[in-house]
Amino acid sequence: MTETIHTTSTEQGRREQELTERVVASFENTPDERLKKVMQSLTKHLHAFVREVRLTEEEWTTAIEFLTAVGHITDDRRQEFILLSDVLGASMQTILVNNPADGNATEATVFGPFFLEDAPEIPLGGDIASGATGQPAWVEGTVLDTDGKPIPNARVEVWEADEDGFYDVQYGDDRVAGRAHLFTDQDGGFRFWGLTPTPYPIPHDGPVGAMLAATNRSPVRAAHLHFMVTAPAHRTLVTHIFVEGDPQLAIGDSVFGVQDSLIKTFEEQPAGTPTPDGRDLGERQWARTRFDIVLAPATA
Repeated sequence: MTETIHTTSTEQGRREQELTERVVASFENTPDERLKKVMQSLTKHLHAFVREVRLTEEEWTTAIEFLTAVGHITDDRRQEFILLSDVLGASMQTILVNNPADGNATEATVFGPFFLEDAPEIPLGGDIASGATGQPAWVEGTVLDTDGKPIPNARVEVWEADEDGFYDVQYGDDRVAGRAHLFTDQDGGFRFWGLTPTPYPIPHDGPVGAMLAATNRSPVRAAHLHFMVTAPAHRTLVTHIFVEGDPQLAIGDSVFGVQDSLIKTFEEQPAGTPTPDGRDLGERQWARTRFDIVLAPATA
C-alpha cells in the first residue's frame, strides 16, 4: 500500500502547534512535578500522533467507542485494559523500563490479566493443579541473589492455564485451580507439581480481539508458566518460563513477553518413570524442568 503524504500550509501548521502549546501550558501549575511532566509529555506525544496521521473525526469517534467497549467488558474477573496494554507492547515496555538489567538477575516479563490475590498455599512438592487438566510437570529450582547466595523463605507465586488454554477465572464458577504459592526452604529451594504449559489464545471475543483480527495478528500466546517472586530487600520479580520447542515461539507471542533466557527445556518422562517425590502417576507421561531464579536487590 502506498503511504499518503499529507502536507499542511504554514498557517495550518502554526495553528496546530499553537494549540499543542496552549494545552501543555495548561498543566504548568500542577503542584506535583512528576504529574506535570507526565501530562505535558503525554499531550505533546498525543498531539504529534494526531497531526502525523492526520486523524479524522470519524477515526477519533471510533477510538472513543473502542475504549468505551474495553471499559464495558472489564470486570473483577476480566481486565480488558491490561489485555490492550499487553498486545500493544506497552506492558512489556513498561516492565523493561522499570526492571533494568542487573548482572545475572532473572529477566522480568508481563504480568498478564489472570493473576489473583490470595491463591492457596501449598507445601514444597505440592500440586498447584487442583483439578486443572494437563500433563503433570515437576518444576524445581533455587532462588538466589545476584551474588549467588540462596534466599530462604522467598514467596513463589505460580499460576497457569489448563491444557485447554483456560485459567480458572475464565470458567465462571468459583474453582481455584492452576495457581498457588509456596515458600523456599533454607537453601532457597522450591519444588512443585504443575502442568506442562501449552499455547493458548488470549481472550479475543471482545474489542481487543476485534482489533487483532482487523490487523491480521494472532491472539495466541506461547506456552508459559507464570511466576511472581518476592523477598525482603529484593526487587519483586514477575516473569514466566516458556517451553523449548513450542512452535508458537517461532510465530510470535501475542503480548511480546518471550525472553530467550526464559525458554526452558521440559524433559518428557515416559510413563512409569519414577518421580522425584515418589508420586504414583500410573501410566501417565510427565515432564520435568528446572528454573533457577536470581533476584535483583531492591532499589532505594
